[in-house]
Amino acid sequence: MARSLTPVLTIAASLTLALTAAPASASGADAGKSAAARAVTYEATARYKIHANAVKAGYVPDKYCVVNKAGPGALGYPHFNHALDNSVDPAKPAALFYEDDGRGGKRLVGVQWLVYDRDQNLATDDDRPTLFGTAFKGPLRGHFPGQPVHYALHLWLWKKNPLGTFETYNPTVNCRPGTTRPPK
Repeated sequence: MARSLTPVLTIAASLTLALTAAPASASGADAGKSAAARAVTYEATARYKIHANAVKAGYVPDKYCVVNKAGPGALGYPHFNHALDNSVDPAKPAALFYEDDGRGGKRLVGVQWLVYDRDQNLATDDDRPTLFGTAFKGPLRGHFPGQPVHYALHLWLWKKNPLGTFETYNPTVNCRPGTTRPPK
């Protein structure tokens, strides 16, 4: 019985969290659209709480945990599905972020959308996308050779971020010693 209630409870919790997490400054209609889009993201990513499902769906794990070099917190372990780059569909984030669950597995904590800057010019932002009534950050330099100038939007959907739902790093996400990329 508990197994058959899981999807219903997940959707109910998703809708509740989405409605309570809508930006306070948004108008009623915008807040409703944002809440509905967030509910879509909850429903679409719930299956990725099982790490193997994310890998099977094309999200490639990075073996390193990403820490915030400028302050507290981390992203966790990024898992990118580059087929979803340039998506602004709430059901299709380009990246998932996991943290160690303390039992040798991974726990889903957040998601990210990544959209390439049309003119690849860091000085212009006339093509900045929005999702959930929130503007993407950027344009940002690529983080590795070959990555284009891009915009990014992080959403701490599965773990509360005390700095804000759309902040890049989450101070409650930790990287275990020895799991971060070694210095060059």
